Amino acid sequence: MTADERAEVERLVSGQGAGGYRWVVLGVGALGAGAFAALRMGLPSLGPAIRDDYALTLGQVGLVFTALAVGTMVTLLAWGMLTDRIGERPVMVAGLVGTAVALAGAGLADGFSGLLLAMFAAGAMGASATGASGRAIMGWFGWKERGLALGIRQMALPLGGGIGSLTLPALAAGVGGLQLAFFALAGLMLGAALACLLLLREAPERPQVLKPPPSTPPMRDPRLWRLGAASALLVFAQAAMLGFLVLFLHDELGVRTEWAAFALAAVLLVGAGGRVRAGRVSDRQARRIAPMRRRALASGLLLVALAAATAAPVAVVIPVLLAAGVATMTWNGLAFTAAAEISGKARAGTAMSMQNTIVAIGGAASPAVFGTLVEFAGWAPAYVALAAGPLAAWLVLAPLVGEEDERVARRTARLRRSASLSRNPEPVT
Repeated sequence: MTADERAEVERLVSGQGAGGYRWVVLGVGALGAGAFAALRMGLPSLGPAIRDDYALTLGQVGLVFTALAVGTMVTLLAWGMLTDRIGERPVMVAGLVGTAVALAGAGLADGFSGLLLAMFAAGAMGASATGASGRAIMGWFGWKERGLALGIRQMALPLGGGIGSLTLPALAAGVGGLQLAFFALAGLMLGAALACLLLLREAPERPQVLKPPPSTPPMRDPRLWRLGAASALLVFAQAAMLGFLVLFLHDELGVRTEWAAFALAAVLLVGAGGRVRAGRVSDRQARRIAPMRRRALASGLLLVALAAATAAPVAVVIPVLLAAGVATMTWNGLAFTAAAEISGKARAGTAMSMQNTIVAIGGAASPAVFGTLVEFAGWAPAYVALAAGPLAAWLVLAPLVGEEDERVARRTARLRRSASLSRNPEPVT
């Protein structure tokens, strides 16, 4: 083992990544993911402007949102596989530049069909930031910091979406109109692409003694499918809570729209912080699945409590509603980290993108199903049905707990062996 390899072992045994540069990687990765989230989560805030500028029906406006979502879903896995093959920087730069071009096209579109095509292209190109940013962060952070780092990266998504939701309508209402809003998003993508080009480097290869044995390809790994199934059950509850929180407060409890919107913003912000805390807790425990299960159980129980409280006074319902909403948001970073660690760095891009594809499908199905339940059965039965998802996820994840314990034990043994070699180096021949 060389002196450089011994130094790398010491950093990894202590739980540290490769010096201060790892925080630069985290910042760039969070910027890329957050920029795309500003488009993906912020686009609905432009719904009224899109409807008025193009004289669309509500159904056609929905198709615009769907085009973006479908473009994202169909390319996530391909971008992840490409990242594993050629690295994070070229994928993120090309994808974000392509997203900027598509958004410029949206700003210049003179009809509904052109706007649909531009939104599909923006989603298809922007999906590159998902797996690539996660893989970059995983490569530069030691395993005792990885949960925190990927939790911060996941926090960038609701923050980016919140910023987009607040700023885009104001831009669309100004002199430049909807075109300026799309051009501003394009500029944000170009800025993130430039940051990736200038600041992002491929993580160095780790010493051979630290590398785990070759893993099963993600698409054939039953552990990743089980993790994905649990994540889909959890995101179903998350998407329903976020999508209908304002409507429940306004329609059922009589809360003014602006105060209901403030409550949603509070859930997003507290939930974003909860993702960081969940990652830090998982680092201290050196586990991702067990804390993810605890959050799934808490989400299910709080949703049951919410169903029971729907007929209670407003002062009782609102705290339970907000607590349930926050609880449904805190698991994402743990699932993302678990997917990467199950597959290993060499296939992390594919595994993370596969995970996000499954999550995207679960999230896309949620609003229509939950809305139909509310319409035909009422809020309380709908919340009871919603609780079934996290509780089922708690059960689905159970077999992965023991598997993770074994995986952590093997990793610890490799690190101890590496530390022993660093203290008693083999002669260099």
